[in-house]
Amino acid sequence: MTSDASQLRAAQSSDDSSGGAGGPDVVLSITAPRRKLDLATVVGVTSALALIAGGIAIGQSNASFFNLPSILIVVLGTVAATSIAFTGEELRKSIGVMGNSLFRRVWKPSVMAKQLMDLAMIARKRGLLALAGAESELKKDKFLQSAVQLVTDGYNADDIDRVLSQEIDALVERHRRSANILRRGSEIAPAMGLIGTLIGLVQMLADLDNPDAIGPAMAVALLTTFYGAVLGMVLLAPLAAKLERNSNDEATIKTMIALAMTSIARQDNPRRLEMLLNSELPPAERIKYFD
Repeated sequence: MTSDASQLRAAQSSDDSSGGAGGPDVVLSITAPRRKLDLATVVGVTSALALIAGGIAIGQSNASFFNLPSILIVVLGTVAATSIAFTGEELRKSIGVMGNSLFRRVWKPSVMAKQLMDLAMIARKRGLLALAGAESELKKDKFLQSAVQLVTDGYNADDIDRVLSQEIDALVERHRRSANILRRGSEIAPAMGLIGTLIGLVQMLADLDNPDAIGPAMAVALLTTFYGAVLGMVLLAPLAAKLERNSNDEATIKTMIALAMTSIARQDNPRRLEMLLNSELPPAERIKYFD
C-alpha cells in the first residue's frame, strides 16, 4: 500500500510539473483574429481582368467589346435566375458571408494552439474558475469567450462538445450555402450569355437583307457569351472556392477550441490536449509546448 501511494504521489507530481513554461505563472495573452484584405484574391481577379483587357487592346481590330444590353442580360439575368434557386433570407444572409472572400479573419493555428494550452495549464494549476479571471483577454475572440464560459459555468464535457460542435456545423452550413450561391451563379452566367447570343442571332437572321449588318450583329451577339464566361469562370467560381477554403480554416480553429474546452472540462492531462491539438495541425504548424 505504501508503494502504491508513493507511485500515485509521483504521478501527480509529474502531472503538476509537466507544464514547463506553462506553469502557475503563465500569463494569458489572446491574439484577436484580424480582418485582412485577401491580396491573393484581389491580385488574381485584377490580373485576370487585366490580361483579358490587354488581349483586347493589342488585337488588331476595330471591334467594340462594350455593349450595354449584353451586360444587362448577363449580369441582371444571372442575379435574377440565381435568386430563383434560393430564398430571400438565404440571399440576404449570404451577402455578409461573401465578403469573407475578400476580407477574411486571420488566425495563426500554432498561436491559437499555444493559447489554448495556456488556458489548460491555468485550469490545471488554479482550477476552472480561474479562467473567468481572464475575461479581458477572452473577449478578443467571441467564440473562445463563449466556449470558456461553458466550462466555467460547470457544463460537463459531453454538453460542451455537443454545443460547440453544433455551432461549428451551423457556421460551416452558412458558409456552404453562400458558396453554393456563388457557384450556382457561375453556372448560370455562361447560360445567360448563350441566351443573349441566341437573341442576337435571331435579330441578325431577321435582317439578312442587309449583308453589311451581319458582321457587326454577329459580333454583338457573341459579346454576351464573352461576358457570361468572364463573369462565371473568372469571378464567381474562384470566389466560391476561396469562400470554402476560408470557411475550412475558420472551422479548424473553432474545432481546436472545442477540443481544448472539452479536454479542460474533463480535467485531462495537458499533454493529452497537446497531442489532440497537434492532430488538427499540419506538421509545419505543430507545437512543442512542453519542450
